[in-house]
Amino acid sequence: MTNPPPTKSRTLTTAGPSAAEPATPRPAVGEPKGAARKGVPSALRPDPHSQDGRYPVAWLSISSPRYGHMPTAASQCQCGWNHSAIGHAQVRALIEAHTAHRDTCPLRHPQEGRAAA
Repeated sequence: MTNPPPTKSRTLTTAGPSAAEPATPRPAVGEPKGAARKGVPSALRPDPHSQDGRYPVAWLSISSPRYGHMPTAASQCQCGWNHSAIGHAQVRALIEAHTAHRDTCPLRHPQEGRAAA
């Protein structure tokens, strides 16, 4: 009669801890240079932390699940403006309100600079 194979692997114990050895670098043979850079750069979103000092402040999200269904929209701004709409007429009104908010947003047009001018 033979013994059945063990169902669990056995752990080997050593006399003391051993340091992990660094892996040797593998040669980069056949790897084309700049292959990852040949993608379409316009398919990526722009970096919100660009070096010119601009960053997004307000967002307008519009969605409609399928043609002929009820659209929804949400308008949010970092100043606290937060509105949503459901239906064709309300979504159109929210788009106009979001566009008008650009002129009155305190983050886009700081008030302390206006008093000095």
